Amino acid sequence: MNPEDILDQAAGLDPQEILDQVTQIGLDYGPKILGAIIVWVIGSWIVNIIVSAFGKAMVKTKTDASLQPFLKGLAGSLLKVMLVITVLGMLGIEMTSFIAILGAAGLAVGMALSGTLQNFAGGVMILIFKPFKIGDVIDAQGFVGAVQEIQIFNTILKTPDNKTIIIPNAGLSSGSMTNFSTEATRRVDWTISVGYGDDLDKAKAVIKRLCDEDSRILKNPEAFIAVAELADSSVNFTVRAWVNAADFWGVYFAMNENVYKTFPKEGLNIPYPQMDIHMHKEANNK
Repeated sequence: MNPEDILDQAAGLDPQEILDQVTQIGLDYGPKILGAIIVWVIGSWIVNIIVSAFGKAMVKTKTDASLQPFLKGLAGSLLKVMLVITVLGMLGIEMTSFIAILGAAGLAVGMALSGTLQNFAGGVMILIFKPFKIGDVIDAQGFVGAVQEIQIFNTILKTPDNKTIIIPNAGLSSGSMTNFSTEATRRVDWTISVGYGDDLDKAKAVIKRLCDEDSRILKNPEAFIAVAELADSSVNFTVRAWVNAADFWGVYFAMNENVYKTFPKEGLNIPYPQMDIHMHKEANNK
């Protein structure tokens, strides 16, 4: 029917008939619309109360801080979806067809965003199983840094030289990862060399003294010092000491400096690669 016919039909109706039809429509759909609006307003208020109470409960139970925003957002989204479905049902919309259309659209979007959904799933796994937390220093995907933020799709690291690294959660949740902050203590390893001909007992005693003088090195377990290798140009000691995790690099660098300063004073040589060349002069028989 074209617009002219609609206008002609409307012009031919009696004003009372138009009023009666409008009134009937209002009587048929008005209560439904009013009820849907009331349910939406009250339901939204209840959803906000539930989400807020859920957030407070997580704080009280000391749920991981990185997990709280995700769980609150997920709970709020699920409750709002249920509220929307309820309101649409009150308006008389056939929900079976609506849910089927929504499912088909979700499948199409999921196929288009498969990589993003993998990151989402990885983020959920990280937040639930917590292989690391904010502040931990990790080595993952070829990067070392402190965890600054755990997002639902990415994890953000801050490297020691103040670079920001963004790692997708899909690879992070399924790949190998080293967490340097899980344990309270760490072992520091050094290879300390002396020259051939030096007094090994004295070298060992000097190394032990340097370990004892550093208060950051734990006394239990005791530092391990042993000859590990007779190399081409040096005799190599393996030194292993335990420290609190926060002191790892400070102790490592301090020991290197102390060895360099102390060994010459004790008459011990710090060797460097060298080669002995022996020249033999052949007798001239002519």
